[in-house]
Amino acid sequence: MAAAAASAASVLAGARRPVVRSFVSRSPDLLLHSPRPSLFAAPLFIADGQKHLSLQVRATSSSEETSSSIGTEELLADLKQKWDSTENKSTVFIYGGGAVLTLWLSSTLIGAINTVPLLPKILELVGIGYSGWFVYRYLLFKSSRKELAAEIEDLKKKIVGTD
Repeated sequence: MAAAAASAASVLAGARRPVVRSFVSRSPDLLLHSPRPSLFAAPLFIADGQKHLSLQVRATSSSEETSSSIGTEELLADLKQKWDSTENKSTVFIYGGGAVLTLWLSSTLIGAINTVPLLPKILELVGIGYSGWFVYRYLLFKSSRKELAAEIEDLKKKIVGTD
């Protein structure tokens, strides 16, 4: 509105000013669903190519930023405390290296299985069949869901050690 008033005043005064157009970028990071997009993004383009001014506004909540940074700080402090309390740090590195090696070997094995003709489709059918059996056995009926929940609780108790 102010741009229209300024250009009208310059026309009445007889001054020749370059035409100013406002446009909205079609980039995916600037998606505007407002009937007045100039409130959120105001890129200006002067037709004579003299200047290019782009203003993009991003609204954030200060409480979101504070809570996420506090969560990150708490996580890092907790990890540092656990790392300092670890007695045998070399064991941690050995287990981590073993996990990375196992991940690499399993990826290589899956890639080799994928190259065998027809074997991936057979394994996919086996997986679909097992999933169907699991749903029928444990999830379809209320009594079997209770049984599954009890088995999961027993497994949790065995893992934690409170038997």
